[in-house]
Amino acid sequence: MRDLWKITSRKFANDQESIMRNGNVYQIANGYMGYRGTLDEFGAKELVGITLAGIFDRVGDAWREPVNAPNPGYTQVTLDGKLISARATTIKEHRQILNLQNACLERETEFSSHGKTLKICSTRFLSADQPNLGVIKYSVKCNKAAKVRISTGIDCDIWDLNGPHLPKLRKEKRGDVLLVHGRTAELSKTVVVAELVELSFGRERHKSVDNKNLRVIELSAEAGKTYAFYKYFAIYTDNDQIATSPAEAAIKVVREAKAAGYESCFEAHNARWAEKWTRCDVKIEGDDEAQLALRYSIFQLLLAAPVKGSQNSIPARALSGQVYKGAIFWDTEMFMLPFFLHTYPEVAAELLRYRIKTLDGARRKARTEGPGFRGAFYAWESQDTGDDACTYFNVGDPITKRDLRTHFRDKQVHISGDVAIAMWEYFRLTGDDSLLLEGGAEVILECARFYHSYAYFKKDKNRYEILDVVGPDEYHERVNNNAYTSMVAKATFEIANATAEHLAKNHPAALDALVKKIGIVDELPLFEEAATLLYVPAPNPESRVIEQFDGYFKLRDTTIKELKARMIHTNEYLGAGQGLAVATKIIKQADVVLMLNVFKDRYSTEIKQANWQYYEPRTEHGSSLSACAYAMVAAEFGNLDFAYKYFLKTAKIDLEAKYRVFVGTIFMGGSHPAANGGAWMTAVFGFGGLKADDKQAIINPRLYKTWKSLQFSLAYKEDRFDIAITRDSVEVVAAVTNRQEHQFVIAGKSAVCAPGKRLLISYAGAAPQKVLTRASGQA
Repeated sequence: MRDLWKITSRKFANDQESIMRNGNVYQIANGYMGYRGTLDEFGAKELVGITLAGIFDRVGDAWREPVNAPNPGYTQVTLDGKLISARATTIKEHRQILNLQNACLERETEFSSHGKTLKICSTRFLSADQPNLGVIKYSVKCNKAAKVRISTGIDCDIWDLNGPHLPKLRKEKRGDVLLVHGRTAELSKTVVVAELVELSFGRERHKSVDNKNLRVIELSAEAGKTYAFYKYFAIYTDNDQIATSPAEAAIKVVREAKAAGYESCFEAHNARWAEKWTRCDVKIEGDDEAQLALRYSIFQLLLAAPVKGSQNSIPARALSGQVYKGAIFWDTEMFMLPFFLHTYPEVAAELLRYRIKTLDGARRKARTEGPGFRGAFYAWESQDTGDDACTYFNVGDPITKRDLRTHFRDKQVHISGDVAIAMWEYFRLTGDDSLLLEGGAEVILECARFYHSYAYFKKDKNRYEILDVVGPDEYHERVNNNAYTSMVAKATFEIANATAEHLAKNHPAALDALVKKIGIVDELPLFEEAATLLYVPAPNPESRVIEQFDGYFKLRDTTIKELKARMIHTNEYLGAGQGLAVATKIIKQADVVLMLNVFKDRYSTEIKQANWQYYEPRTEHGSSLSACAYAMVAAEFGNLDFAYKYFLKTAKIDLEAKYRVFVGTIFMGGSHPAANGGAWMTAVFGFGGLKADDKQAIINPRLYKTWKSLQFSLAYKEDRFDIAITRDSVEVVAAVTNRQEHQFVIAGKSAVCAPGKRLLISYAGAAPQKVLTRASGQA
């Protein structure tokens, strides 16, 4: 029977690309750091990476990126003087297991060397209870008596894309603790790694050589006897809010962990993960493939969730490495935050606090990116300060080897509205306005201020327009009146007005202080005008199709197959100035369809279907963000087969690791947390039909034909519910700890659910499934 909580590999592929992809699939993390799923004996050549959240460094003119720490999980074994390694020794059996229940990575490898068999087992986890701590259990067993040497400690040979970020590492031994100290190249921030071992066999000596700080254990191993030891390691940096030095803190943590023991550390870690899954698991009965893929997607989101109080966010490639500069994109607010908002609101608040923390960076960008811009223009690629890490020449051409001028940084203005929408959505769905008072209201007003400074007022048409932008479809740059961008700007003005109204009614003193602080009193009436007069492309009265931007319908119509047949290089970029898609209607990812999904209440089902049928055949899905938008809209108008196809495409992207790793000349390998969030949204919003607002939670089930049931937990208005959807009923169970009753509308039937009570609503079952073909886009 298939274990739907474990990912298992029973073979080792010894090529570099497989090692890279495998490191992504089997990664573990705890919000503070991520540890790629590499083997214990591997080093920089095998892309070992311990990526630290929220600490960045730049070397010379290269891109700024997150810092990878020295590897304290390193262990190397020799058998009778012969090096044992998966890359150099004959493997008899190999198994690697990732346990999704507790983010624990296990490895078992049986080697054959000169007539003897050596079995290595290890278990690795990054503590969910103490984020600075990592723990490893390691054992060896030989079938015959042998001389075994175990070299274990801290490997200082760090894999960096644009390093070295810790150029002058210092190795030492303090009592029984191995230490490595370093400072980042740019800002001289301290990074300290401590390692301590608990063992009861062999002779140990210290060895500092070849960029490694090691303890070497030599033993005469008896035949068939297992020799196990435990490694405790801790990482601290100057970013940690601690009273002592990072070195003292790291030493204290590893000594306390050793004193507590492996089982105690493991038990505390498991308890934290059990709590996470109680809140976040989604159960699909009748479809093991979908269940495992969705659970893995949820797992990836939980791995990357920031530590409480860190004010960090989730980078576009999570903590899987330094790819994408470790930057935070709009991915977080539009594709990841909904998962946390509906399951783990405390994490959602932490993600939004990052935007509050980086508001000044957004203000700096607005001032420097264009004449007369005001307010907050959030960075396209945001790091620790909120200043933009995105360059103007952001993609390399693999054919000419030249950098291409793109306008991601200066023209993708929808990012500010995405932030404002997320900030307001948190308030709407939790009822908690404390985040608005912490700085969220200031963020919203400054985003509206930016759009007002960016917009053009057309006197002859009596309307505002958002011109010269790049929408989600990045293949067409510097376009006018992009539908998604304009709708986001309109919503931002509406949210700014609603924010001011809420504060005026409930916190008048706070509103007065904020208005005076940012000097916006004269602009507030302008936001009301802009909300009314801002132009958003409307559906064509006959076809119901919305033009993605001015002039889109005049572009050359072609097919994706025809376009790709003209490509000279498999990695060439289709956008920028002269990309193959620029003069055509082929788009990179969901744009109009994304708008229809985000603003689903503003458009009819007929409009959604018409636009889905028009744009889907013209969408290349060159981004991992795209498929889930098409899946959710397809579910709304009954095309559940296509919704399911794109649900699996989204949910399995990291599990199968079949994604492209280069865009132009830029390496993009790593995990896809936005797609992971999209998988959850497709399951719960799409097939579950959940839609919550500030007044009620609505459930219109659309179970896929092979699913017997769908179960998930829901956080709503600071209360919790368990939802179970079958083919003919919906059950809602309110937690006994809930503070108030809430309104539900289930399959069109209204009901109130009180604390500790249960609702059971019958309905007619899944809607009829329409079958659409991609080639024609016709029903």
